[in-house]
Amino acid sequence: MVKTVGVVSLSSGLLGEDIVKHELELGVKRLQAYGVKVKFMDHALSGIQFIKEHPEKRAEDLLQAFRDPEVDMILCANGGDDTYRLLPYLFEHDELKQAVCSKIFMGFSDTTMNHFMLHQVGINTFYGQSFLADVCELDEDMLPYSKKYFEELLFTGRIKEIVPSDVWYECRTEYGKDQLGTKLTAHPNQGYELLQGAAVFSGEIFGGCIDTILDMFDGGRYADSPAMCKKYQLFPLLKDWQGKILLLESCEEKMSPEKYEKVLSILKNTGIFDVISGMLIGKPMDEVYYEEYKKVLIETVNNPKLPILYNINIGHAAPRCIIPFGVQATVDAHKQKIQFDYQNVAGAL
Repeated sequence: MVKTVGVVSLSSGLLGEDIVKHELELGVKRLQAYGVKVKFMDHALSGIQFIKEHPEKRAEDLLQAFRDPEVDMILCANGGDDTYRLLPYLFEHDELKQAVCSKIFMGFSDTTMNHFMLHQVGINTFYGQSFLADVCELDEDMLPYSKKYFEELLFTGRIKEIVPSDVWYECRTEYGKDQLGTKLTAHPNQGYELLQGAAVFSGEIFGGCIDTILDMFDGGRYADSPAMCKKYQLFPLLKDWQGKILLLESCEEKMSPEKYEKVLSILKNTGIFDVISGMLIGKPMDEVYYEEYKKVLIETVNNPKLPILYNINIGHAAPRCIIPFGVQATVDAHKQKIQFDYQNVAGAL
């Protein structure tokens, strides 16, 4: 059982702004109802401008959370778009390597960068939910599917298996105090779709937000991002991808099919599609480009034997499951489930 959650703002400083105060208070109340203590790291509530101007303070907060013996779970406040700027403050003198220990770390979106950083120093992480997006959900409670996995991680320190959600929700467009208690519009969910390849495949899962992964190779958003990611070898070497399952999910920017093809082509050029054992693809938000992405995936990957399982409830499309990285997973499209085996996981909670 997690006793203390340490909240960090590693991307955006939104959590420190008055406009989300009602969400913050709601999230704290929900965590405290579990008997969990909530600790905000020193700069987590410093606001958008301060966080933007001080990546070194964000890095300090992450190191602080790992070093704090009271913190069991490090939970990212939300995503953003420039977490890559933490790299020199975490790797120049092995700061991150010296600070890390076996703790739950969870976030998604731009936090993909942090997952890759922690992977590099041998720490297994959990992908899929964040404090603002999930714990602070404005409905009367957390979304049931998301809550189920959050509670499992909170109480057991692991996720045993994931299955599809029965429904998916249209993304919320208003977050004001007047939205407290308002429900999201729900639609039936069709379950996992096997686009190609064997219905059963296995391997450790790793990956994240495809938009953030693009920033590791392309300077369209931040000109210095690719060079910095290359300098600190953020994207794993091809041998490290051998036998893994690549997870990709897309953000609220709802990239065009043409841009989606561009990112997949970049990944294809790394040789990754020749060595991984399969792919998991998250449901697009609001199902925008749902069919188009499927077509692009099949055509661009251009390897019919590589299993691709589509429509996973992970990442930006609500509700969200939680996927453990660094744990042997068995994907079964027929049984509509992904199971995790912790037998050989060092330091499993």
